[in-house]
Amino acid sequence: MARQVTVVTGGSRGIGAATCVRLAAGGHDLVLGYVSDEAAARTTAAAVRAAGARCLTVRADTSDENDVERLFDLAAGELGPVTGLVNNAGVTGPLGRLAQARTEDLRRVIEVNLLGSLLCCRRAARDMAGRGGAIVNVSSAAATLGSPGEYVHYAATKAAIDTLTVGLAKELGPEGIRVNAVAPGVINTDMHAAMGDPDRPAKAAASIPLGRPGEPAEIAGAVAWLLSPDASYATGTVIRVSGGR
Repeated sequence: MARQVTVVTGGSRGIGAATCVRLAAGGHDLVLGYVSDEAAARTTAAAVRAAGARCLTVRADTSDENDVERLFDLAAGELGPVTGLVNNAGVTGPLGRLAQARTEDLRRVIEVNLLGSLLCCRRAARDMAGRGGAIVNVSSAAATLGSPGEYVHYAATKAAIDTLTVGLAKELGPEGIRVNAVAPGVINTDMHAAMGDPDRPAKAAASIPLGRPGEPAEIAGAVAWLLSPDASYATGTVIRVSGGR
């Protein structure tokens, strides 16, 4: 059986890195997109290769159409036709109330989280036409919680991702392309430090029914299932992996 070729954006760290390693163990060759942390990308790529998979690392800002096109061009040229896409790249901007948010931060969150996912989905749909494939968008439990006082703008983009998932699944289903999403809750990654609150996962534990934040590997498992033949009849769904929150 031919190996699957899957593009993972934001694949160098956190959920993206865990997803790359999990998919490699499941028979995928990986195209790891990253925006800036080359050292982290190399470390994740080494783990992917140690699992027996091929791995191509590509520096790409998913909010840039030219970068997205180059990412997919390199994927096809180096590893073969793309069969899967994991839209994981995302940013939050600083924590805080919307009234204090800077316009440049709002714009960046929208461009990466929503426009970037749209650009990647558009290219994947073109590449998978006539062959089929699977797309997994990484949403967030924030899409339904709203995240007041933290980042309602981020939550709004993730709600848009849920809508994108449902609509695109209906649009691409007749072509044999499945589109689903995973909505993580609070996960132990360095994203929290980047937004200004490294202790946020520990502080959130009391409000989570399972009593703890999640781990990147727990999200990677859900993504891997959605890309697998076991999920062959699943499309247009958003799987919440949030510890009950």
